Amino acid sequence: MISNEEIQRRKHKAIETFIATFGGTYQAQVKGDIDYKIFRDGELLAYLEVVPRYKTIATAYPLVMQASRMLKLIEKRHNPVVLWACDDGIIYARAKNIDGQIKWGSLLPHLDLAEHGELMCYYAKQKHFKYIKYN
Repeated sequence: MISNEEIQRRKHKAIETFIATFGGTYQAQVKGDIDYKIFRDGELLAYLEVVPRYKTIATAYPLVMQASRMLKLIEKRHNPVVLWACDDGIIYARAKNIDGQIKWGSLLPHLDLAEHGELMCYYAKQKHFKYIKYN
């Protein structure tokens, strides 16, 4: 099982990489809300959700995230961005630009889906995904 500490470390590395590339600042949100608000020159630029993905960028597809988290992200309506934190870098896109499938599944596929499953979003590789490798 992956520790909460490891998940937070991975999310922090991902947001730091994203901000270092594009500039601006970020603000972590309260637990249960979207992960981050992104600001540039003091103005709210976007909401960003980070999804840990324990694979390399090359092997990360299909990308997966909880449908409930995607819904919460797009309900913010202000430039929602989803970012997958892979072992060797990040994959990101604006939520409105990507197409996926919704089906019953789990972030932890080894668990019994009947007992632990939920609605999940699955995204195949597509042109709107952008990549940044870690240094």
